[in-house]
Amino acid sequence: MSLNQAITMENQTRVTEFVLLGLSDVRWLQILLFFVLLLIYLLTLMANIIIITITLLDRHLQTPMYFLLRNFALVEVGFTSAAIPKALFNLASGTKTVSMVGCFTECFFHVIVGTADFFLLAAMSFDRYVAICKPLHYASIMNSRFCGQLVLGCWVTSFLYVITPLVLLVQLPFCTSHSIDHFFCDIVAVLNVSCTDTHKLRLMIFLLATGSILSTFAITIISYINILSTVLRIPSASGRQKAFSTCVSHFAVASITYGSCIFIYIKPAGSSGVDLSKSVALLNNLVSPLLNPFIYSLRNKQVKEALRNTASCTILFFKNSQCLGQ
Repeated sequence: MSLNQAITMENQTRVTEFVLLGLSDVRWLQILLFFVLLLIYLLTLMANIIIITITLLDRHLQTPMYFLLRNFALVEVGFTSAAIPKALFNLASGTKTVSMVGCFTECFFHVIVGTADFFLLAAMSFDRYVAICKPLHYASIMNSRFCGQLVLGCWVTSFLYVITPLVLLVQLPFCTSHSIDHFFCDIVAVLNVSCTDTHKLRLMIFLLATGSILSTFAITIISYINILSTVLRIPSASGRQKAFSTCVSHFAVASITYGSCIFIYIKPAGSSGVDLSKSVALLNNLVSPLLNPFIYSLRNKQVKEALRNTASCTILFFKNSQCLGQ
């Protein structure tokens, strides 16, 4: 064995943690970012947990659409929680290290939940297509069994879709240069610190990302084109305006999600700076999961009514508890 090979092997075995360079090296800016991100993260959790809770408790929301929205909210909680808590801890403590196991675990959940997000967006657009374009067949097509299979299929497909590149990522050698220029363990950023040729793995990730993003985006586009075509034939002007407003808002949120991921994973190499990639990643990990419950659910009249009923029941419960305590 040559001296260079021995040094390389020693460097590889030495690496037990990575250094996340984060969003800034300025301490006061780190503190400011911590409070801003914490506020957005807590709002995201609260909004999505509200959707999950009321769609479980309110009998008027036991429909296929709200079943899919509940699962979508659960995915959004998982997606933002895969990356943000560790970033918040690092900002608050001033530390930047993450163990290799922790980094790969974060990367694993972030990629799988993120991929499930795309498949669920496509499933939700199909649900709206059936509801608006084939209303007479909606109950028979979107039955509870099919909806359950649809959600399970999203998770299973996501797992099978990304497990191979993730397994290959874990087996890569990492040398003493292990500073990840990101605020979380993004798969592309982790690849940059490997001390071996990652061209084939990068190509695999590019092809898989292209396949998952563009195929589900195509389903979403086709569904909404058919929906808009049907909406334009609605005789009532108010009905057209209401349906069109809902479709546009839904499609706008889907576009943010798809657009940010296309920028991160499908853009040509070297086409943008690292700082811009971090900003887009923040948009994808925080802003989109925060907007989704408001666009998809909290603007809905049924959801507003369910929230009022839940709040009234909660207040009544506490009043009765106080009376019994007296």
